[in-house]
Amino acid sequence: MTAPAAIRNWESKRTSETKEVEKLLRKKFQRVDCYRYNSASIRVRVIDESFEGLPREKRDSLVEKQLQLLPSETQRDIVTLLTFAPSELIKTSKSLREFMLNTEFEDPSPSLL
Repeated sequence: MTAPAAIRNWESKRTSETKEVEKLLRKKFQRVDCYRYNSASIRVRVIDESFEGLPREKRDSLVEKQLQLLPSETQRDIVTLLTFAPSELIKTSKSLREFMLNTEFEDPSPSLL
């Protein structure tokens, strides 16, 4: 019998609200992760092949169109939106910024709230 996989730090911060964000965005994008960082902040990470070669503004615009379908209270709390092409999470030497942003998402620093 194998031991259950360890839960990652950010996964323990998921709520019913953040699961609804994931459910909505997964209708359009390959991978979506979301958690409540603190009482006033939700973090969203979207990983999709369609982002390959697109500028950040265009990626964000594609996701934000979907986020507009969420309740306004949830929209207000989404303060971090990370959009990655899968290759950007593999080639850390070419995309240090993406690597660092993803690292903070995976292992959130303590909140001041």
